[in-house]
Amino acid sequence: MNFQFDEKKLKSFQRILNNRVLFKMALLFQVPLDFLTGMRLKELNEESCQVSVPYRWLNKNPFKSTFWAVLGMAAELSTGALVLMYTYKLDPSVAIIVGDCSGEFIAKAIDLTTFVCNDGKRIAETVEKAIKTGEPQEVLCKTIGYSKAGEEVARFTFTWKMKRRGGR
Repeated sequence: MNFQFDEKKLKSFQRILNNRVLFKMALLFQVPLDFLTGMRLKELNEESCQVSVPYRWLNKNPFKSTFWAVLGMAAELSTGALVLMYTYKLDPSVAIIVGDCSGEFIAKAIDLTTFVCNDGKRIAETVEKAIKTGEPQEVLCKTIGYSKAGEEVARFTFTWKMKRRGGR
């Protein structure tokens, strides 16, 4: 099976998510908790994704830092946006799900935290393999959260599972 990503679809998905208003609308209707936390997509391209989440009253824990689950939601989105981009409007379509997740907390998140995932190429290769082989595939995605000052706050790893659905 000869497969190639449609550049127009990739760019269309990037244009939607990189538009602040469209991104906020997508969050509001698809993942409202992400919307309520004030999450923002700072950058999305073929190789990487950056998602930030502020420290504020709604997001805090009793220890005066950002609640770990809020950090986890931003971390997941930094990997998941890349997975969604590479599976957007594919024919045949690809089913995706998080198979595993782990996190490590390095420092207190007391201001804006930005998660950076640079696994776009590996995700693209895994999606392509899932489509070509028809076999379920997994890709391990790492993302690191940084404070405003550039200090490492947290590290998360997500295992995304994907499988080609019926089709051609």
